[in-house]
Amino acid sequence: MSSTSKIGIVIPYWSNIAKTQLIEIARLVEELGYDSIWVPEMWGRDAFSLLTLLALNTKKVKLGTGIVSVFSRTPALLAQTIATLDEISEGRMILGLGTSGPIVIKDWHGLEFEKPLQRTREYVEIIRMILSGERVDYDGEIFKLKNFRLQFTPIRKYIPIYIASLGPKNVQLTGELADGWIPFLVPPEYLQDAKKDLMAVAKAKGRDSDQIMVCPYIPACISRDVDSSKRVVQEHIAYYVGGMGTFYYKMMSRLGFQNEADLIVKAWKRGSKSQAIQGVSDTMLNSIAIVGTKDEGKKKLKEYIQAGADLPILIFPPKSSRDMVEETIRELAPGS
Repeated sequence: MSSTSKIGIVIPYWSNIAKTQLIEIARLVEELGYDSIWVPEMWGRDAFSLLTLLALNTKKVKLGTGIVSVFSRTPALLAQTIATLDEISEGRMILGLGTSGPIVIKDWHGLEFEKPLQRTREYVEIIRMILSGERVDYDGEIFKLKNFRLQFTPIRKYIPIYIASLGPKNVQLTGELADGWIPFLVPPEYLQDAKKDLMAVAKAKGRDSDQIMVCPYIPACISRDVDSSKRVVQEHIAYYVGGMGTFYYKMMSRLGFQNEADLIVKAWKRGSKSQAIQGVSDTMLNSIAIVGTKDEGKKKLKEYIQAGADLPILIFPPKSSRDMVEETIRELAPGS
């Protein structure tokens, strides 16, 4: 892996993280030459408030929503917010969008998980229209906007929009519209094949496929305590496969991990979290995550980059300790 390789990180989302810790991590990441910091938004702190904090305490590292759901805010409000943050950060923002999943949208936001693909399409089109500064007249299937224009001039009329997607139709939509693609829990070999499909869609739409960034989220934990690092990543994977509906279960099954996925889901449903974690085999773990020593982590990162990752993004499992996160950031830093 060359010193020019771009790597991003997802800021840790511990429930008890302090403002000072967030700033310290962001400054360390910037100092070590990482390309970007991504702030998730699930049902904890909101992404945009934290991004404002980071924007005011860093100078050059890019900042992205990683990701915000298209069900959480109107497209107009998202456009207003990202344009404002781009101004605050002096042009460093990336807007990462996704649909989240039925459980979160129904049980947390209280909304029906309806027409996620069409909703994503309309969000991208509306946000781009608003940021361009033109008057917005939009007649969509879901949204109908009329005769408004953003009240200030964005410092960039084109802020990159990345889409988190895995399903075939969603990946196709990403190829049609997005500036970047954010898959999660995928091995390098999947990435290589899927990237070809993504680029083919982009070319068919007359787009410059080289402009689409491929940015896989990769669970990562480098630690001298290899067994502990493996377990926190296994738990992270088990949570998504067993506890976040059927989407990741189906994804793991398609990737050849049907037995593991079945075991994880069955154990999770009967409340046996420890058995669900044990269901994440070493083969599965080493295929879709970065664990172990620095050399092992560097080797895996190189595999992702060779498979077509333009920007591997490290995501730290919630049970990672502060020391694990700092060690991972330092050991996997570009050029380290």
